[in-house]
Amino acid sequence: MKSLITRFFVLAVVVGVISSCGGDEPNPTPPPPSPEQEAVEKLTGPDGSQAWGLQNGGSVTRDGTAVTDLYDGFRLTLNAGTSRTYTSANNNDLFDNSGNWSFTDGTFSKFELTGSAPASGREITFTQTADNLRLDFNIPAPGARINGVFAIAGSYTFNLTRN
Repeated sequence: MKSLITRFFVLAVVVGVISSCGGDEPNPTPPPPSPEQEAVEKLTGPDGSQAWGLQNGGSVTRDGTAVTDLYDGFRLTLNAGTSRTYTSANNNDLFDNSGNWSFTDGTFSKFELTGSAPASGREITFTQTADNLRLDFNIPAPGARINGVFAIAGSYTFNLTRN
């Protein structure tokens, strides 16, 4: 009888050890990104910082007229993170050299830049497809004066490519 109890005890321990040695649970699937996270990645890329420029066929129009030559070498770099910063180069004083950006609507299809340059504080609509980013915004008169001239008032479209 003692041998039967010992066998039963050993069998119970073996079954307990075997059942507890099952495989690890697979890593849980992360939740899908929110609409805001998706929009941030469209602007800043998967690494959280994306430069956009005019090389490889980019263009700029104002009121339907090509003005790309005025922005030769233009580059806009958008950064993710809690402060969402940007820098711009060769901006012909249309944009500030640096500042912050934020979404302006609940659909995350429009943003604005901080600063004092004419494009700052304007609602900028963006469309990103593959390696292209289109920015559309309007600078109304009279807030668009340079040296007393309405030199930059108008509707702008920047067609940018990834740098």
